[in-house]
Order: sequence, then C-alpha cells, then structure tokens
Amino acid sequence: MQQAAFTALVILAMAGAQIVPAGAAALGLAAPLSGSAELLGQQMRTGAEAAVAAAADGSTIEIVDTQCSAEGGSTAAEFFVVAEVEAVAGFLCIEAIEAAMPILSKAGIPVITTGVRVASLTDRRERTGWPVYRLAPRADGELAAVSRILTDLWRDDLFAIVDDGTIYGRELAEGFRLAAEQAGLKPVFTDTFRPQLENQIALAGRLRKSGATHVFAGGDRSDLAILGRDARELGYDLVIAGGEALRAAPDAVDLAPGTLMIAPAEWADLAEASVLETFAGREVLPAGYVLPTYAAVEIALQALQPAGNGPRPIAAALSEQTFQTVLGPVRFDEKGDWAGEHYRLFRYDGGAFQPMD
Repeated sequence: MQQAAFTALVILAMAGAQIVPAGAAALGLAAPLSGSAELLGQQMRTGAEAAVAAAADGSTIEIVDTQCSAEGGSTAAEFFVVAEVEAVAGFLCIEAIEAAMPILSKAGIPVITTGVRVASLTDRRERTGWPVYRLAPRADGELAAVSRILTDLWRDDLFAIVDDGTIYGRELAEGFRLAAEQAGLKPVFTDTFRPQLENQIALAGRLRKSGATHVFAGGDRSDLAILGRDARELGYDLVIAGGEALRAAPDAVDLAPGTLMIAPAEWADLAEASVLETFAGREVLPAGYVLPTYAAVEIALQALQPAGNGPRPIAAALSEQTFQTVLGPVRFDEKGDWAGEHYRLFRYDGGAFQPMD
C-alpha cells in the first residue's frame, strides 16, 4: 500500500476515534477483506462484530484489510497503533502477521490469531518477545495427532504406511513412521503410490500381500476413496486412515465406510448452542473463521477486565487466565498456543465423519 493510502487510514482512525465507556474496550480486527481470501476475511468480520455486539458493553472494533500481504500487515498495525486499540484479533496469512508484530509488540498490543498455523510464529516467542496468541491449530499439530492417536489405536494391528509422493503426504507418512518406531512399532509395508489414477488395484494388491489390515495413507480424499473401493472389489477388509485432507468435498468415488480421519473438530460442533441459535435467527452461517474470531474477541474482552485489586497488563491475563468462550474453555501455553487439543479421531459412516472419542 502506498504512503498516501496509509495516511488516509490514519486520518480515518483519528477522525473515527470515539470515547469508549468505562469498562469497555477498543479492539482491532486484521482480516483479508480483498483478493482471493476475501470470503475468509468476511467470516472473520462477521464473528468479530457479533462478539462485540453480544458483549453490549460499549466496546468498539476497528477493522482493517491486511490484503494477506506484508505491506498490508504493517499498514494495519500502524493504523491500530494510531487508533489506540488495546488488542487485535484475526490475521490469516503469515506474511501479514510477521510484518505487523514488530509494530504491535513495540506498542504493547497483543494479537490473538485465528488463522496463522506456521509453527515458528510462536516457537520464536522467547527470541522475538511478540505477544501473539494462537487459536488456530499449529502446522505440526496434524502429524503430532496422527502419531499420538494411531500408535495407540494400532498397537496390536498389522499396519502399513503409504504416501502419494507430495510434500504433504510424504512428510505426514514419514513422520508417523518415525513416531511408530519410537513407540516400538514397525509397519509391515511402506510404499509411495502414484496419485490421481483411475484405480489403485495394484496398491491394494501389494497391501493385501503384505498382510496389513490397516493402512495410513498420506494423500488426498479422492485417492483414498479409490483405494477403499478397489480393496473392497478384491474382497480385502482394509481399514484406511488419513489426515484432514479427507475433509475435502467428495468426488465420484466416495470413501469406504469405516475410513478414519484425524482432523480438527468442526468449530460449530464445539460451539455454545445459544450463540448458534442467534446466528441461525440472523441467517448467519457459522462457517470457517466466524466462530474462532468470535472466541478471539471474547478472550480479548475478558483479558481486559480488571482482576483482583485492579487492572493488570493484558499480556499477563492472556498468559495466565482461562477464558470461557463460545468454543469452551481456552487457555494458552507458554508459547502462546491454545493448550487444548484441536485434533480428534473421526470415522466415516458412509455419509459423514462421526467423532469416535
């Protein structure tokens, strides 16, 4: 964004400054409101505005388009500093938040991000000192969950590990293999298959020959669906498991009933019923980033409330307090990540994934 555009934003911030009632808060929302991620940014806006409205305490929120870029992130941060917001929610893209955090950190403004998964954002906390807190899953959370869940679930089973050769599939499969071996388990078969074929008969045959009754496949939904179909055609009772890529829209070939998925719970399945009813009454679909952004604003508002003998730094509250939110209790760990478990085990019933825990 050019300097003239930033100057215009600053003028708007100063002109729009309001006297916030005692006990209320001035918050910011950083969201991509233009470009390819605009739909997700609008979900963030919907959630943030709904949470402020529900608080009904006179709190205000300034909303700025980050454009999912470094320039947009730094411009948004400078706007929030001028607007004297007390905390910022949102951010979807790593480029925007990394450009914004040095500016916001210097001003003592914490961020509760609902969309940035990159692990290094919070792993560097000790070095950067950035007051960033994360509701979104970490990028390495999926592998950690696959390793934890399946090494326990398949301890007494003959299992195989295969991948489609992509970076995503290979890293997930190899990470699970290493975790299994550290747990004293060894797959009976490992392989890399060719994706996007019309059939996976050859792979199903190799798996059956190995004696595997279960297989973890690092790949997408369509390939795992085809593998399941072809295993059934061979009369081969094979349990297939995959990662959150299985949550994609179904193709012509559907997943085999009994397929397992390790993925985050749907936000709406965790949400407080009264909030969902309010959204339904307003014909608002609580999809995507609506609910986590709602929760981020709830957390910011609670963290800004005086505790004990009086007010305390918001960063201290965010680091120490447990917050009651639309998604249930939330507490952040020493890095600033949500201390709860995002990932669950699901089983496909032929029409939808159902939680197994």
